[in-house]
Amino acid sequence: MKPWAIRIPNRTSQHNVSQEKVPAVPPRPLLFTRDFGLIWLSQLVSQVGDGVSNLALLWFVYSITGSPVKTTIIGLIHTIPPIVLGPFIGVYVDRLPKKFFLIGSNVFRAVLMGIIPCAVSTDTFTVNLLYGLVFLDAMAMAMFSPALTSSVPMIVPRAQFTAANALIQSTTSLGIIFGPAVSGVGIALFGSQEVLCLNGATYFVAALCLGMVRLGAGQPSAAEPETTGGSAWQDFKEGLTFVATKQRVILLLILTAGCYGFGASALSTLFPVFARKLLGLGPVEVGYLWSSLGIGLLVMSVVLLWCTERTLADRVNIIFWASAVSGLAIVALVWMKDIYVVSILMIMIGAGMGAFTPIAWGVVQELTPRMMVGRVLGLYGTGAMTAAISGISVFGQITERFGESTGIAGIAVTFLLTAFLGSWLSRSIRNR
Repeated sequence: MKPWAIRIPNRTSQHNVSQEKVPAVPPRPLLFTRDFGLIWLSQLVSQVGDGVSNLALLWFVYSITGSPVKTTIIGLIHTIPPIVLGPFIGVYVDRLPKKFFLIGSNVFRAVLMGIIPCAVSTDTFTVNLLYGLVFLDAMAMAMFSPALTSSVPMIVPRAQFTAANALIQSTTSLGIIFGPAVSGVGIALFGSQEVLCLNGATYFVAALCLGMVRLGAGQPSAAEPETTGGSAWQDFKEGLTFVATKQRVILLLILTAGCYGFGASALSTLFPVFARKLLGLGPVEVGYLWSSLGIGLLVMSVVLLWCTERTLADRVNIIFWASAVSGLAIVALVWMKDIYVVSILMIMIGAGMGAFTPIAWGVVQELTPRMMVGRVLGLYGTGAMTAAISGISVFGQITERFGESTGIAGIAVTFLLTAFLGSWLSRSIRNR
């Protein structure tokens, strides 16, 4: 017998054996757990698919029409379903099995963006038909997003909500980095319609991964309400009442998200204009800077993995610091002309933007009863998306009328205001 295997009994106690501490087994990283790993893989595949299809859609419309206005309609159509239908979609996300939306949305998107473009001849594949497909695709995405976020508490421990959200967000960053590159090569070799056909396979793969996920009951995120019953309208009113009167912290979160979306969407849309007019950059340099933004987003997603076990108030306080740094970095864009310095500023801005969504989703997941998460996320998405569209319109007019420097400064103010609201939200959570 090996010496270290010998156990010498302690005769002073009969219970020492049972009281001996067993070394704790460290939890497996989320990516290596079966169910969350499948969700992450499905999102990675579908986000790369989104990056491929988005560029192919825009390229197809612009190559056919030559009109920037008709090209931007693609982006506008994507925002209509979340704004108009978001709260009502959330009701059915709570009433029906989550996997119905997770799998069904991806299969539906595969048909819309893959099979139909393959089945329709080039002569009849018109811009108006494409607009219709994009609208239906946006409806599928409006159903998928709240279903995905409300599924996280069913497979992830409460202390890991923010980490899970950050990992899901990282797939968006990777999709931005790799999707357009793959799409560009495909368009050059085959054409935009053919790229859409081939890209449909990514959504089928995502659906297959999600089909193997086992959604358990999860941990209760707040006091469990009665199960959904009655009419859908009654469920909608219950969700609205919960946000407006019972959990006003979430109402403040939606206000903060609206302020963030108001500035962030304008920055994302108008950045090529700012880069061209203020910095004198061409499309290649703008592409590099856009990649810098994606790198910052990815870096923050990784950083948040180490912050997931902090208190909720401390995590929300990260929004204050990240938004404040982003606001100051945006102001600095007005004076900086060196592209390397601007790249560093874009990484800082991307990191600041990357902090908001995973933490905000974590607030909803932790403070909302499990059977109501879909409804609250629907209201959250409607408020954030409405503010985003408003920000694009308002800052577009400000930039056109008063100049690019004024537009940049205004966007920076919205980020600083987001920092203030984030600090207020953190204090409100701490004092609950």
